[in-house]
Amino acid sequence: INSTLRPPAMKLRYGTRGSPLALAQSDWFARCLRQRHAGLEVERVVIHTSGDRFSLAHPQAPVAAGDDNVKALFVKEIEEALLAGTIDFAVHSSKDLPGELPAGLAIAAFPRREDPRDVFIGRSGARWKDVGSGFRLATASLRRRLQLGLAAPGLSFVAMRGNVDTRLSKLAQGQADGLVLAMAGLKRLGLADVVHEPLPVELVVPAPGQGALAIEVHRLRRDVAEILGALDDAATRLEVECERAFLRLMEGGCRTPLGGLAMREADGLRFDWFWSDDSGEGPRRGSLR
Repeated sequence: INSTLRPPAMKLRYGTRGSPLALAQSDWFARCLRQRHAGLEVERVVIHTSGDRFSLAHPQAPVAAGDDNVKALFVKEIEEALLAGTIDFAVHSSKDLPGELPAGLAIAAFPRREDPRDVFIGRSGARWKDVGSGFRLATASLRRRLQLGLAAPGLSFVAMRGNVDTRLSKLAQGQADGLVLAMAGLKRLGLADVVHEPLPVELVVPAPGQGALAIEVHRLRRDVAEILGALDDAATRLEVECERAFLRLMEGGCRTPLGGLAMREADGLRFDWFWSDDSGEGPRRGSLR
């Protein structure tokens, strides 16, 4: 952030989920916004989504397994507040957004992306090279289970949900031998000192949008979009929009084991992808340049 803009005196209310990670990343964006726009008031509004409520009630179950568009459950109530005008913008994890946005809404900014990779955290100093048959690996993600199962046949998977601190605590208690999380979550929560091992994209392709924030706004609020747009990162937008196009093409949702990562390189764009049907059959992966 290199300069300070001075918009007309105003106050903006932003919606966010109430998890520790959602609060940490939305607060980070709010600080950047205040720094960029001197005198701007920014107020947080915590909104509990359908996905949050289901996860609390059923910590070991797939999220809303009977819903055809379960990905939207983590943003549904926030987007309803945007459309109703009770908040001025929303801060989402990009990977929570379905491929298609509701009519009337748009992404005003994709701030600079954090590391999009998944990481392995082993109990008692275990490393990924130590993983073998019978090793209990904690993850609720079918995308991760399929890819890591192909890399290490015989893995035993533990369905573990909850916020990052909860999962780390369960790992320490011996409920699993290892855990897979998003690198971005560790960094944004100030937990980068937790011993972890980044997993290469060749081993596990991250979810589309992983590590990036999406700042959503009503299309009619051009005044707000202009203010938020000052924090848009061109490289991040290019990458995430490419991944979201893949998400739409493959009609991916929360239950679809789908990975997609676009990365700018000196000579163009690299795109790594993984896909399987909802039952986990017929997994395929590839890389394009």
